[in-house]
Amino acid sequence: MDLSYGAEAESFRTDVRDFLRGNWQPGALRGSELKAYINAFRLTATEAGYLYRNIPKEFGGSEQPADVVRAQVIREEFGRARAPMEITGNGMNMLVPTLLEKGTPEQKDLFIRKTMSGEYQWGQGYSEPGTGSDLASVRTKGELVGDEWVINGQKIWTSQGDRATHMFALIRTEPQASKHAGISYMLIDLDQPGVTRRPIRQMTGESGFYEFFFDNAKTPASWLIGERGDGWNVSRTTLKHERAAIGSATGLGAQFDKLVELAGEVTRNGQPAIKDPEIRQALTRIEGYVMAHRYSSYRLFSLAAAGEEAGIIQSMMKLLLTETGHEMALAAQELIGDDALVEPASAGTRGRGPEKWLDQIMGSLGNSIAGGTTNIQRNIIAERGLGLPRDLAMETDK
Repeated sequence: MDLSYGAEAESFRTDVRDFLRGNWQPGALRGSELKAYINAFRLTATEAGYLYRNIPKEFGGSEQPADVVRAQVIREEFGRARAPMEITGNGMNMLVPTLLEKGTPEQKDLFIRKTMSGEYQWGQGYSEPGTGSDLASVRTKGELVGDEWVINGQKIWTSQGDRATHMFALIRTEPQASKHAGISYMLIDLDQPGVTRRPIRQMTGESGFYEFFFDNAKTPASWLIGERGDGWNVSRTTLKHERAAIGSATGLGAQFDKLVELAGEVTRNGQPAIKDPEIRQALTRIEGYVMAHRYSSYRLFSLAAAGEEAGIIQSMMKLLLTETGHEMALAAQELIGDDALVEPASAGTRGRGPEKWLDQIMGSLGNSIAGGTTNIQRNIIAERGLGLPRDLAMETDK
C-alpha cells in the first residue's frame, strides 16, 4: 500500500510549513490578546488560501479548487504546528455546507460570513419529545402570517444550546400533507420574545444539551431554506455533513492508545491488567476495529482524490466509529471496575486515573444517537447500500 502523497503534494507541504513559520508565533499570549491573534491569523490564512477553501470569496472564504490531498496536507501541518483551523460547531460543520448547496445568494450573504467569524452560533432543531429518530413526525408548527412564520412547539436535545444565537430547524408547515412532504427547513433567531431555552440536567450532573420552547416566535419568510414543504430533503443534506464529521477517523486511534495505557495502569490478579490474556485478547479485537476504520478512511481519501464515489463505505464509517467507541468504553469500564461508580471529575478538570474515563463511558452511548441512530444507519446501509428490501412493517409514511 502506497500512502505517499506524491512530489506535488510534498512541495505544497513545504509552502504550508513556510507560511506557518512566518505567521503562527503566538508565544506567551493569553486571554483576549491570544483570541485577537488567532482571529487575525485565520484571516491571513484564509487570504493565503489555506482556510475556508470551499467557501466563495464573496462570502469570506478563500475559494480554492477542491483538492482533498492539499486539504489533508493543510490539516496535518496545521495540527503539527498546533495552529488553529476553521471555527467548528454546528454552524460550520452542518449549516454552512447546507447553505452552499441549497441556500439563496441572499441567505449565503446574510449567514455564512457571520457564522465563520463566530458571531452566529447555531443549534440544531430536529428532535422533539416523542419523535426520536423519526424526524418526519415533528410537530412544531409554522404558520405563514404576512411575511413572517409564526412558530409554536418544542425542540429538545440541542447541543451547544447554551451559547446558540440561532437555530436551523425542521418545522411542520403543511399539516395536511404527508409526513415527509409537510416539513420546511428554516432558520430562527433565538434572541427574541417567544423563545425559552432550558438546560437538560444529565445523570452526570452536567447540562450538555438544552430544550427550546417556541410560543409565537417569529422568523422572516425569507429565512426558509429550499422550497416550502421540502425540508425533509434539505435536512438530509445537513445530516450528510453531520455524519461525515462524526465519522472522522481522527481521534479514534488516540483513544485506543489511552485504553492501552489504562490497561497498564490498573491491576488484575496482582499484576498489570495488560498482562492478562483475556484483556490482551479484548484489546486485540478492538485494535482490529480501529485499524479497519483507519484504513477505510484511507480508502475514502484515495477515492476522493481520484474523483470517485465512495458508495456504501461512507455510510459505514459513522456506524463503525460508534460501535468501536462503545467497545472501548465497555473495555474501560471492565478495567476500572468498582471505580466506575465514582462521581466524574468536575467540569473543566481533567480528572485523574479512572475519573478521566467516566465521561467517555457515558458519552459513548450518545454517539449511537447523534447524527442518526445506529439502527437507522443499519437500515440505510441495508436498503441503499446492499439493496435489501424495506421492511413494510417499519413503514411510517402511509
